[in-house]
Amino acid sequence: MPIKIPDQLPATNILRRENIFVMTETRAVSQNIRPLKVLLLNLMPKKIETETQFMRLLSNSPLQVDVELLRIDNRPSKNTPTEHIDTFYRQFEAVRGRNFDGLIVTGAPLGLVQFEDVIYWEHLQDVMNWAHQHVTSTLYICWAAQAGLKLLYDLPKKTRKEKLSGVYQHDINADLCKHPLLRGFDDSFLAPHSRYADFSPNYLAEHTDLDILATSNEAGTYLAATKDKRNVFVTGHPEYDSHSLHHEYHRDLEEGMEPAVPLNYYPDDDPSQPPYVSWRSHGHLLFANWLNYCVYQQTPFDLDSFSASNFTLDE
Repeated sequence: MPIKIPDQLPATNILRRENIFVMTETRAVSQNIRPLKVLLLNLMPKKIETETQFMRLLSNSPLQVDVELLRIDNRPSKNTPTEHIDTFYRQFEAVRGRNFDGLIVTGAPLGLVQFEDVIYWEHLQDVMNWAHQHVTSTLYICWAAQAGLKLLYDLPKKTRKEKLSGVYQHDINADLCKHPLLRGFDDSFLAPHSRYADFSPNYLAEHTDLDILATSNEAGTYLAATKDKRNVFVTGHPEYDSHSLHHEYHRDLEEGMEPAVPLNYYPDDDPSQPPYVSWRSHGHLLFANWLNYCVYQQTPFDLDSFSASNFTLDE
């Protein structure tokens, strides 16, 4: 089944050129199907690029997914046309009274900024608290994972001395290998990271009740979830395109930051060569599992009947 997105959204034509099944609003209204309602809170600067990346992953499912875009505040974007934001993004007040099957909160380039110094921190807390009462499952990506852990477990911000950038090997937790989010995963898989945040598996195990599902010797925790699967934390960037790390690396070079070459990304770690994609399949699989097992299998058919008290832990 397709994802349903606005007819004129730039991602529509991009995904169609990739032979991804996209259904416009015009066609979707003629179908008598209850699609999953997924809200995407896009905190990344280049919003059009990020929209396309996430919609590409959401499309790899037999479920029809109705995606709506949410903005965090009214500040103008430096990297996205105002017309695009005004046309396709909703204000939080416009969705506050509604329920959603899923919420995705993207990363943000705030790795070295303290939570209390983030200009929209209070607003983000408001959205996350709202989600507990109005959303079946929330997926936190990279910086948002750190923000979610602060909100849910009051964990302090932990920062690495050097930025973690590259593609890293991860191992699934053998004791939790049958967890729904890991269905179809290889015992070992690759995923990209681009962050300063530190997600120590031992620290999370000691200070939370999370199921820690996949870790890396170099990158730490990659995937974790609450017991009821209503909060899922992904510390990397499974949505990244082939050139995302490349563009970030050259951006940092141009800003005089002397970044390290992203590890295991370019052949022979040589940035003069085209990057090699090694994470695409597990990225698609992760999102398909989240949509199916954390959202579709748990959400009520009638969203108006949603109640946080209806969720129980798996036996």
